Amino acid sequence: MNSKERIIQLRKELHEHNHSYYVLNMPSISDFEFDSLLRELQELEAANPDMYDPSSPTMRVGSDITKEFKQVQHKYPMLSLGNTYSKEEVREFYDRVRRSLNEEFEICCELKFDGTSISLTYVNGTLQRAVTRGDGEKGDDVTANVKTIRSVPLKLSGEGYPAEFEIRGEVLMPWSVFERLNEERAAREEQLFANPRNAASGTLKLQDSSIVAKRGLDAYLYFMLGEALPAEGHYENLQAAARWGFKVSSYTRKCSTLEEVFGFIDAMDVERKNLPFATDGVVLKVNSLRQQKNLGYTAKSPRWAIAYKFQAERALTRLNEVTYQVGRTGVVTPVANLDPVQLSGTVVKRASLHNADIIEKLDLHIGDMVYVEKGGEIIPKITGVDVDARFMLGEKVRFITKCPECGAPLVRAEGEAAHYCPNDVACPPQIKGRIEHFVTRDAMNIDSIGPETIEMLFNYNLIKDISDIYQLQLEDLMFLPRMGQKSAENIVSGIRASLDVPFERVLFALGIRFVGATVAKRLARAFKNIDSLMNASFEELTAVDEIGGRIASAVIAFFSNDANRSLVERLKAAGLQFEVGEEDQQPHSDILKGQSIVISGVFVHHSRDEYKDIIEKNGGKNVGSVSKSTSFILAGDNMGPSKLEKAQKLGVRIVSEDEFLAMITINV
Repeated sequence: MNSKERIIQLRKELHEHNHSYYVLNMPSISDFEFDSLLRELQELEAANPDMYDPSSPTMRVGSDITKEFKQVQHKYPMLSLGNTYSKEEVREFYDRVRRSLNEEFEICCELKFDGTSISLTYVNGTLQRAVTRGDGEKGDDVTANVKTIRSVPLKLSGEGYPAEFEIRGEVLMPWSVFERLNEERAAREEQLFANPRNAASGTLKLQDSSIVAKRGLDAYLYFMLGEALPAEGHYENLQAAARWGFKVSSYTRKCSTLEEVFGFIDAMDVERKNLPFATDGVVLKVNSLRQQKNLGYTAKSPRWAIAYKFQAERALTRLNEVTYQVGRTGVVTPVANLDPVQLSGTVVKRASLHNADIIEKLDLHIGDMVYVEKGGEIIPKITGVDVDARFMLGEKVRFITKCPECGAPLVRAEGEAAHYCPNDVACPPQIKGRIEHFVTRDAMNIDSIGPETIEMLFNYNLIKDISDIYQLQLEDLMFLPRMGQKSAENIVSGIRASLDVPFERVLFALGIRFVGATVAKRLARAFKNIDSLMNASFEELTAVDEIGGRIASAVIAFFSNDANRSLVERLKAAGLQFEVGEEDQQPHSDILKGQSIVISGVFVHHSRDEYKDIIEKNGGKNVGSVSKSTSFILAGDNMGPSKLEKAQKLGVRIVSEDEFLAMITINV
């Protein structure tokens, strides 16, 4: 078999394995075997560029090329459904349909998925385009991102599908993925996603499809449009779609009576607690496409469909204990430990109490029966106490005064809700959290060292702070549990490569309170080296653009600590970059000084990140949105229509890529 024949065979096999795993939930090979086949295909495709296929399974890994989404007109408007919250309103809908049709009809009952709507267009069995709902008339083209969703078929299987058709559905983030993602964000002390819907929507609009690919989105399809559909019934078309490879919910029923409809609603109100994804109701559709056409539409929604919304789900359970977690920057979060209770597809044992003010407001006592809610399917929270259930009042919950990990007195800054532990050099969770932050992609990018490895290295006394990473030797790692030679070599290699990480990222990696990636870049460019920064005064720090008093105080506090200064010296000795590179020492010019510039569109000569860097090196400031203070927009192809409209309204100048390069006298 030659290379091209093998490519065709691998694509077919991988498409089948994807469908078995992500749609049928019946994997036929191990993850390792799948990854091996995918890697072989990637290598063969790289060696045979003439075999490029936009529908290859390798397209699912995504690309890190940034882009702005262009807007696409919907062939069929994506209307919203009318909502109802009571069975009486469902009865009224059913009676209206009966009076209007004056003939027998069936209702297709489906789950109302709590995700983000998507419209997929297929031509000759191949995915051509994926578009968000947008305003119903036009939406964003997110095809590259949707291709990374493994349950969306890139090529259809079977036969009988129309030459061209559209199928609509919902992109979801399963509960398990949502909780893992929020755990990771919590560990990095980033803002948590409020619910899976927001997480799915935000992920689908990311500019980097390689990140989308790692987020584990799912998709259920529920409505087909087009000419020459296989059946006259909506339910029957969904069954055909399932045969072609689409993921269609098994919780779909065709009902002939109102009693059957109510039975489905009642069953789903119970079953939703066990589902692996968020659902907030049931959708009822007249099944016959002919009858749908006869019933027609109002200005905003179809007359042949309605959504029944479940009441926000909450449960009553017992508060057994309040424990406290210490994050990377020392923030202490109270956690309610509860009797296990089923809630929206997961067993809830813990709920965040956020801060001392929330605890005081709830007037919590140990042993209280508390209401836990996922209003709109949000992160579990305690919303109230059943005071009538108190028969033996337990101890009142009071926020702790000392760190539960190291015993240091807690601090609460004026105007802040959170308490934090100031012992950042000897508090174990802060040490491990800082190491986890240090190795992340945006910092030192040592991706071979994950949280589990850090925990193990810490427990075996191989690392006590971030500088110890650079003392690790292959022989230290080889004898750790579950650590093979290849893994150990990858760690050592990753550590060695991190010595080339530029100063601004090293500064961010130190984990100084309030110093994020952008602030670190500003400080690095302003002070040029770590010694100048360590000795900077409050006035010198706040003189830097966008560095306020809070950040300046945090930087001074960090470097006033002898342990932190000693840490920097050890990192210097290890060979890390603590001054800006020669190329960054001098800006190209100050031609853009004082100008605020928005970047929009797709470019030919440089990437968006490169243009941001060029703007900063020539004295300009990058801003994300168009306003009266915007100096001009650097516009490439497919400039965002909303930005263009706002620029025209405000009279903001549009500068092309070539005009910009000529302006700063850079030869391409």
